[in-house]
Amino acid sequence: MSNSALPQDDSMHLTDSSTSKTGNKTTKKFLIGTLAVCIGVIGLGGAGLAYRQTTRYKVSDAMEVNLKELTNTQYPANTSGLSQKFRRYNDRTLTVVKRDDTHVDFVLEPNNDHTAKIVIKNIDLELLTPKVPEWTKNDEGLEVIAFTDREWNRQQVSFPADSEHIEISGGDGFEKENLYQVALANNCINGGLWEVILTTQEDGNKAMYYQGWFDFPLGIYKQVFEKINNISYWKYWRRMEHWQDPSGTVVKTDLLRDVIDEQEVQADFPLDEKIIVSGEQVRKVRTVLANNLQTWGDFYSGEHEIQFGSFVPPGYYNTDKPWGNEFWRIGQFDKAVLRNIDPVGVDETLQELELTFTDTKTNEQNKLFISGVNIKDLPQLPVENYNNGLYMPLGIGIPPFYQDYEELKANHPDKSPYFSVLLDSKGGWIDHHKVALDGVVMHLDEDNPELLHLYFLSYERMTLIAHFKVDIKSLY
Repeated sequence: MSNSALPQDDSMHLTDSSTSKTGNKTTKKFLIGTLAVCIGVIGLGGAGLAYRQTTRYKVSDAMEVNLKELTNTQYPANTSGLSQKFRRYNDRTLTVVKRDDTHVDFVLEPNNDHTAKIVIKNIDLELLTPKVPEWTKNDEGLEVIAFTDREWNRQQVSFPADSEHIEISGGDGFEKENLYQVALANNCINGGLWEVILTTQEDGNKAMYYQGWFDFPLGIYKQVFEKINNISYWKYWRRMEHWQDPSGTVVKTDLLRDVIDEQEVQADFPLDEKIIVSGEQVRKVRTVLANNLQTWGDFYSGEHEIQFGSFVPPGYYNTDKPWGNEFWRIGQFDKAVLRNIDPVGVDETLQELELTFTDTKTNEQNKLFISGVNIKDLPQLPVENYNNGLYMPLGIGIPPFYQDYEELKANHPDKSPYFSVLLDSKGGWIDHHKVALDGVVMHLDEDNPELLHLYFLSYERMTLIAHFKVDIKSLY
């Protein structure tokens, strides 16, 4: 701790040119005493920092972590599809076992005879820890935004029961026979807040029978972060562990790609179209705190109070703590520009879509970039199956919200040319979390490959808030 970090108090400044000799002696004694106290405080601060370093960031080869299993009463807003077996295989402990500098096992052990031991083996933490693309390190603004959105977007990876990474033993046989999928999630809040989910199948649908929240060891997190990024963790630790809003940070998109060509394209945003609901938006309808929303226009008219249940530690929805929105920042759609681009780090021509909006409160023009996408290779889907399209967060060098672990191993996020950012008229980053815009979905029309469907995902993907139909025939 430096002296500048100590509390400043005007009473410490007692020198006075008119003070008598006796007063000077008193002053000297006071200053000496004060200096001793300051040194003591500094010493205690150093001791406190050392204690923090050896406890909060401690590392050992096997670390039992704090595992939370919430009851239905504790988590009434649970948005998962629950199994008939939910909470019948609870009361577990979790140990994180280091294999090497970047690989660990997650060992779920039961405290009863009917529950199985499940090991999630040899997991590469390089793929689950914020790592920014090398090309963002040339610009501080890009690096800040890349780290911020990587930590504050959900990353959930799944493993089929027969994966080489899953080992099941013991128990009454239910889990050995019926475990369908295991999932690990690095939640989109403070670094170190993770989740483990076990699912089975019922009536042809995936159903969750176990959910546990755990504190991933920050000492291991720190070691992996420093190894894969080759920078000190302390440069960004506050951003990783405590939200620090980097709004206004200039994002230089020209450092992320070169534009080959561009043209304005026809894009329709029918405000009177009925809201479309599928996938996780069906399960999360209870967390949308608004009445009588019928069309896309209802999100932007200003006639409805729209809030969402906040996502809070350890990683669940709390409807008693509403999250607002700033939809006025994208309140009026103006135009769309389609570009062919040459992304940095990838030898492939890809596409970028830029949407321009007028802020209905300030009249400022804001722009959303969705870049580094091979649009012609997107799946052709009916609108009601939009959730099977490209389903991505906003950010730079980020993975999808949900992904199979084998797919993640084959596609490292820090190598991805994809980026999506919402910028103001000066190129400054707009906090899309405050806007309540968390991501985008894209797919081609079921019958017409020259028509692109683009959707906006609200805060925590609780609902869609927009549907654009974009003419892309110029790509063919």
